[in-house]
Amino acid sequence: MSYSSAESKAWAREKLVGQWTTMVTPFTPDDELDEQGLAANVEHVLRLGTKGLGFSWNMGEFWSLTAAERYRLMELVPKMVKGRALTAFQITHTSVKEVVALGRRAKELGIDLLILAAPYIVTKTEEQVLDFVSRISSQVDLGLAFYNSPQFGITLSARALAKMAELRNLVAIKEASFNMGLSIDTHLQAGDKAVVSVPDEEIFFFEEYYGFHQQVMFANTSDWRFDTEDRHDYVSFVDLATSGHLEEAKRRYYPSLWPIKNLSRRWWSRLVGRTQGALPVQMVKYWGELMGLSGGPARPPILPLTEAERTELRQELGRLRPLKGEKVLSPAA
Repeated sequence: MSYSSAESKAWAREKLVGQWTTMVTPFTPDDELDEQGLAANVEHVLRLGTKGLGFSWNMGEFWSLTAAERYRLMELVPKMVKGRALTAFQITHTSVKEVVALGRRAKELGIDLLILAAPYIVTKTEEQVLDFVSRISSQVDLGLAFYNSPQFGITLSARALAKMAELRNLVAIKEASFNMGLSIDTHLQAGDKAVVSVPDEEIFFFEEYYGFHQQVMFANTSDWRFDTEDRHDYVSFVDLATSGHLEEAKRRYYPSLWPIKNLSRRWWSRLVGRTQGALPVQMVKYWGELMGLSGGPARPPILPLTEAERTELRQELGRLRPLKGEKVLSPAA
């Protein structure tokens, strides 16, 4: 960590730019952390040109990890990344003491940024979330990014997020409600207090009309699901869009990205609909395996894809991207 708490907001304005990825947590067949697979995944993603890597996020199945696994994963991150990109680690928990302990350990290890979401189960009001985050902010001397997502049982309003952004080290907001109106309002109401990011590139198309600018895509799995080591269209699109060159980004890269974005959206909606809103970790992990990354099974209570679904996804993705050890299929295949 190369900034003080007093410098954290200025640090975020300067450093939180471009594409940030969300890493899955790979598991071995016997349900242990796949450390070798994770190291290979890190190398793969870094070759895509991604600016930052997020670990133990929702797609990283933090909710399934034991305390020992969370701390072990945290220890591995700086050793694997080796300063070649910025790092973020989710410390969300229902216990204030455990969140603080995770945050302090992350600082000791050199993690650059902490991700924090609402403490699920008993949190029912915005006031509770604001109080909770304020308590963490006062005890952890590292930049915090708040993750606003219905996955945690409550979605905060733009007003509440703007109030939260006044905290001394609340440096960023990942507004992942999938409500475009709320996302735009968060940019407008909180964007002068913290870096606001919506993890979907459609947000860029509203910038000119509403008068805001998103400087970072923070964070999604689209880089390593859409790009290959030979072609970085998604990362290039985000780099241009976040640096204020949206028209060039659309002209040069969006036409090639749309087919795979559409495929992702169909599968995402299909799985989320079937599970009443759960993130499709199993689909994303298998997609990554098809692109050459390590994934392994998603832990319960996430249910695996059926064999028919795996075959269908492999065939559809194979028409758009080279799969592991395979050539692109023709559209008629």
